[in-house]
Formats: sequence, C-alpha cells, structure tokens
Amino acid sequence: MFEKLLQTENLIMLGVILSLLVFSAFFSSSETALTAASRVRMHAEEKEGDNRATIVSRLMNMRERLLGGILLGNNLVNILASVLTTALFTNVFGQNATALAAATVVMTLMILIFAEVLPKTYAISQPDKLALAVARPISFIVKLLAPIVFLVQVVVNGVLRLFGVNTDASAWTAADEIKGAVDLHLQEGGVAKRARDQIYGVLEIGELTVEEVMIHRKNLNMIDIDSPPEQVVKDVLNSGHSRLPIYKEDTDNVVGVLHIKDLIKTMSRASGDVSSIDIKKIAREPWFVPETTSVVKQLRAFQQKREHFALVVDEYGALMGVVTLEDILEEIVGDIQDEYDEELAGVTRLKEGGALVRGDVAIRDLNRAMDWKLPDEEAVTVAGLVIHESQTIPTSGQTFAYHGYRFEILSRQRNQIQSLRVTKTYEPDQRRPD
Repeated sequence: MFEKLLQTENLIMLGVILSLLVFSAFFSSSETALTAASRVRMHAEEKEGDNRATIVSRLMNMRERLLGGILLGNNLVNILASVLTTALFTNVFGQNATALAAATVVMTLMILIFAEVLPKTYAISQPDKLALAVARPISFIVKLLAPIVFLVQVVVNGVLRLFGVNTDASAWTAADEIKGAVDLHLQEGGVAKRARDQIYGVLEIGELTVEEVMIHRKNLNMIDIDSPPEQVVKDVLNSGHSRLPIYKEDTDNVVGVLHIKDLIKTMSRASGDVSSIDIKKIAREPWFVPETTSVVKQLRAFQQKREHFALVVDEYGALMGVVTLEDILEEIVGDIQDEYDEELAGVTRLKEGGALVRGDVAIRDLNRAMDWKLPDEEAVTVAGLVIHESQTIPTSGQTFAYHGYRFEILSRQRNQIQSLRVTKTYEPDQRRPD
C-alpha cells in the first residue's frame, strides 16, 4: 500500500491535491476579507494613493460579480480536489466502497479545516490587511471568469424573479448603514447616547418638514395689538421668549412680530414711559412659511434672510404654529436648554418604568428622552399617534397597545388628549411575547 502511494503518478496527484487545497483556502479567505473589509478604511487608503485600495473598492461595488467569481473558482478547485482524492484512494486501496468512503471523509475534513474554517478565521481577524493583499489576483480571476459568472447570474436572477424577488432593490440605504454602525457602537460603549442622537439628527433632518418641528399654535404666547402698552410689556416679560406674534382681533390674523430687543430700545428712548409706546410701529413684518416646507430648505432660508423666526400656515392660510432656528438646530444637537426652558417639558419619568406624557409632546422628542422607538411617520405628537392607531378620540381611562408600547389615557379635554401614561412592553423590532 505504501509502495503504491510512493509511485510517481500518485505523488504527483497528491501534490496537485495539496495545491488545490491551498487555492481553496485562498478563495475562502479572500471572500471573507473582501466582504468584511471596511469601506471607510479603503476610501482613506485610496485617498492616500494605495492602488490596491482602489481595486478593493471597485470589487466591493460589484459584489455579485465578486462573489460569483470567487465561488466559481472555489467550487472548481474543491470539486477537482475531491475527484483527484477519490482517484488517489482507489489507486492505493483499490476500487471498493472503503476507498470511496475514506476519500469522502478525508477530503471533507481537509476542506472544512484547512480550506474553510482556518482561512476564514484568519481573514475575519484582519480583513482590511488581507483584502489589500488579495486585491490584484482576485481582480484578475474575476475578470477571467466574468463570462461564466454572467451566465450564472442571468440564470440565478431569472429563477429569483420567478419567485417575486427583486435582486436590484436594496432595503438598506447609506444612512441605514451608518445608523446600524452607530447603534452597534452604542451597545458596545464606544459611542455616547447623546452623540448617537446627534448623528441620527443629521441623517434624518432631510426627511422632516417644519410641521414636525414647529411649536403648535396652542402653545404659543401671542400679543393682542389692541392691548394697552402696559399689558403688552407685562405679557412679553412673563412669556420668557424673545419674539412673539402679534395679532389683531383674531389669532389667525397675525399682523407682526414683536422682538423684545425692539421693545427695550423703545422703552429706553421713552425714558420708561410705557404708555407712550406704539406697538404697531416697533412690530416687525411677519414671515409666513407653508407647513410642508422641508426643514433643510427652511434652515437655508433662515441663513439667507438672517432671520430666526417664521410663522407656519396650512394650505388655507390658517396659523399652525411657529418655527425657529433653535427648533431646527435642536433636531441635530438635541435640546438647547436656557433659563426659561423646562428639562424634558411634558415628560415625567416613572420609577416603575414608563413615563407620564403630555399629549402634545412630539414623538421624536419622547423617543430621544426615553430612548424609545415609537413610529413618527403618521403622526407628530403622542396624542396624534394614539388617535391615528385607534381611529377614534379615546376617553379617559381607555388603554391601547401599539408597536410594543402601552398607552393609558389619563385625561382628555374636549377632543384633545391632555395626558397619557406610556409604558414599553417589548422592543418594537422584536417578536411580541406570547
């Protein structure tokens, strides 16, 4: 038996088998390295002039061709190695079931250990370094096998389309990739929650309209232009705001905006004689914007006009609220607290879990405050979410459960939900417990 193994033909066959296993390990490690390599690091290496990083980036951008070429090459060498191993064992042990079984067991173990687990374990430990090392040979192999891979892709895509799978659609965007990475680092302790929220704010600001970030009209402090100057000064000082809308007869009829700086200057010139102040003269021209205006567009408009305050109206021209530069910036950097702001206004954390929430609190603000995941696609406020999901105006004492959260209506005034108790029952992205 040993003499048969040492025959020249069998030794050559053994050498070829071992060489094929090396090629198989090369393909396996290359597949893992090129799929696990960091796009960000490759981009940085590319900017520093590393041509290998350019090749890696190009390969990662044509993932189907890359995987097709690697898998085709890997399967070719594995199948050829298995065939040669079977031939070698039959030459040594004869053509019988024992030889075939031995060849199968030995080749399975060799491929599993030395051509799959070992090289992939090494590749996953340092994917960027290995990806740069294999970039050029893999690029050549992908080009060489491109015609065959193309035919395979046509067959695969055709079969998938028969089952309604769209291979051209991508469920994840670049923003989703960044969010996923930031969430992962948050769980691992590499990113603070505040930093995570700020990154989210930058990524999501393009999806928002001023309606979603404005201060609703029912929470506004407004000045009646026909009020005595003494009352106006008192109302302005009590409001704690630097700008207030001025209306005439009806709150929908906004005729100006009163800036506290203008009021103080006028009071100074009048030597403290408040009764002589003409509010109409010091009021600034109101700036109206549609509620459908995107937040990014409104931010640019604030920069161009050098304004910080705009009145939001609906399609009928009715006043909906106001939006300020601070409201937009808070979507990125988080709440900007000053001496007049309440911390987490409208939200009271409960020791037993959950929170007491005012109905007009924005869902985005509540999510940030409590680190929750309430959906905000169909409603802006917590009360709006409950009304949207229940398709009714709930009464006090009613309880609802949606999206992994429990909503208990605590109080209602007329048709408005005033306060709720909100408790998380399970993670929205996990399966609901039985």
